[in-house]
Amino acid sequence: MASKSFKRFFFRVFKYTLAGLFFGVLISCDQDLVYEENERIPGNKWNRYHIPVFEVGISDTLEAHDLIINIRNTGEYPMENLFLFISVKAPGGASTRDTIELSLAESSGRWKGRGFGSIWQNRFYYRQNVRFAEKGKFIFQVEQAMRIEDLPGIVDVGLRVEKSKR
Repeated sequence: MASKSFKRFFFRVFKYTLAGLFFGVLISCDQDLVYEENERIPGNKWNRYHIPVFEVGISDTLEAHDLIINIRNTGEYPMENLFLFISVKAPGGASTRDTIELSLAESSGRWKGRGFGSIWQNRFYYRQNVRFAEKGKFIFQVEQAMRIEDLPGIVDVGLRVEKSKR
């Protein structure tokens, strides 16, 4: 009888220890993450007037950060590249606007990034080693700049801010 209860006790301790280690590894893997949010594009067609907005609270002005654009697309996306307008408004009111080009496919038509089924995910560095000049809420707006009113094949658009690894 004591043997069965010991086995149950041992199994329970082992199970919780294993779960704790698993979650500890997951948490430690993303210690550099400051912010990440992805916005689903309705119907996988990115309308030019649909502008995802990301509000990022910055509290560290000393450490460098990397700004990353997340894009998930399907095979219905009709081109190799994707042009974006990215507008950033700082807490003090200063603003910037950039045009960037992202390469989603090779010239052969092979999709870049990690694929799962018919969806591919890419992360593109927008800016690296950025030191924010002030603390507060920064507002990022991401617009598609492809001159197509309803751009097919875009599933999600996102922004990731992480501590720079350099």
